[in-house]
Amino acid sequence: MDLGISALNYVSGIKNNEFTVEEFISKSLERINEVDKNLHAFLRINDFAIKNAKQIDSKIKSNQNVGRCYGMPISVKDNICIEGSKTTCASKVLENFIAPHTSTVVSRLHSEDSIIIGKTNMDEFAMGLSTEFSAYGPSKNPWNTDCVPGGSSGGSGVSVAANECIASLGSDTGGSIRNPASFCSVVGLKPTYGLVSRYGLVSYANSIEQIGPMTKTVEDSAFLLNIISGIDPNDNTTLDNKNQDYLSDIDSGISGKKIGIVGEMTNSDGLSTDVLNATNDATKTFEKLGANCEQVSLQMVPYTVAAYYTITSTEAGSNLARYDNVRYGYDLDSSGFEFNSYISQARSKFGPEVIRRMILGGFVPSAGHAGKYFLKALKVKSKLITEIKHVFEKFDFLISPTVPIQPFKFGEKINDPVSFMMVDINTVTANLTGIPAISVPYKITNGLPIGIQIMANHLEENSLLQAAYALEKTVDLPEVSI
Repeated sequence: MDLGISALNYVSGIKNNEFTVEEFISKSLERINEVDKNLHAFLRINDFAIKNAKQIDSKIKSNQNVGRCYGMPISVKDNICIEGSKTTCASKVLENFIAPHTSTVVSRLHSEDSIIIGKTNMDEFAMGLSTEFSAYGPSKNPWNTDCVPGGSSGGSGVSVAANECIASLGSDTGGSIRNPASFCSVVGLKPTYGLVSRYGLVSYANSIEQIGPMTKTVEDSAFLLNIISGIDPNDNTTLDNKNQDYLSDIDSGISGKKIGIVGEMTNSDGLSTDVLNATNDATKTFEKLGANCEQVSLQMVPYTVAAYYTITSTEAGSNLARYDNVRYGYDLDSSGFEFNSYISQARSKFGPEVIRRMILGGFVPSAGHAGKYFLKALKVKSKLITEIKHVFEKFDFLISPTVPIQPFKFGEKINDPVSFMMVDINTVTANLTGIPAISVPYKITNGLPIGIQIMANHLEENSLLQAAYALEKTVDLPEVSI
């Protein structure tokens, strides 16, 4: 049984009686037990997965209606709530927090008979880009376990790349789906802001974060997007996608399309030679497929990382205020504390990156500083949105490397916060502007993956997936050998 099959091939295999749901889930659990001691993709496994599989097999045998997922194992990032199970956000502060409700995305997966195989590791409260900031230890890149898998959805990327599940759901605030997708050689899609409900997602930066799929193929991302997208009465930021079928015409090709190569993302100081070569090669591939490629400038890009961290830290500081150990937290005797010192002590369980962003989030919008930092960041965001709007009047897509470098070794960047943050330079634009973006695996160089990012205009997921599919069909990458 091939655990590395795509979601669509899994469904076909179940329908053709090549294997049962129970057999596949059992093999997936064996795989997790075999490799996850080393990779640490999961924080928890679903103890009822086999029971769930038997129930779906029973429905299939008795010719009952079965959902589109047919019991496929899907992992979920541990900041997405499932009622009655732990949701820790990889933080000691929420070590024993039991979610009181189920997120909309998980409810929709359940309604289509998926099996949530487990909750995946992440940077604490999704604040990081390497999974080094998990309070429970980092996940490791299956291509080279000395290297980071990316973040903050690192565990999700690892679980898909290592064939521990068919697909995963992550969250993307500044590249947290696309970054690990590039580093782990899987497909990662950040949808248009509002296309997928955030109800049940533990908030980091509400105005720009988005849930999206991480999969083995572009078609699988389209398949999952069909299930999780659309209006949700529990989230008034959601958009009506008019029940679009993102799998429809996915093989239409990109002949005649105009593609802009973002100069500020392909000529930055931190761009590695191998990544640049892969991007140039991808550009030639797009041209062979019939697209017209030319350079384009987004002058705000050099300012986006600073604007992103200013805005998100401000929102995070507000969101994290609820963790005062009165409403959320853990058992801590309040005897001998006055109010402020008690909260300070309670918050000492936060990790260093969360504390850094809480302090920054308290400082930049404060009296005397808001005009100098926060309002300037909002101006950068506004100007970037205007730039993007004008560029998409001329181009169908924008492309760049997903990440300017390949996976780096543990500890290599963690002590240089500015250099560390600049790894996000190519991904934050899509979040600040709300447009959809996808990372497609393109090369394995020196044993490590390189992904190509494609961006499209608002709600243009159909054409975005067509472009990604066309590029994907030109590459033949090895599977990870772990």
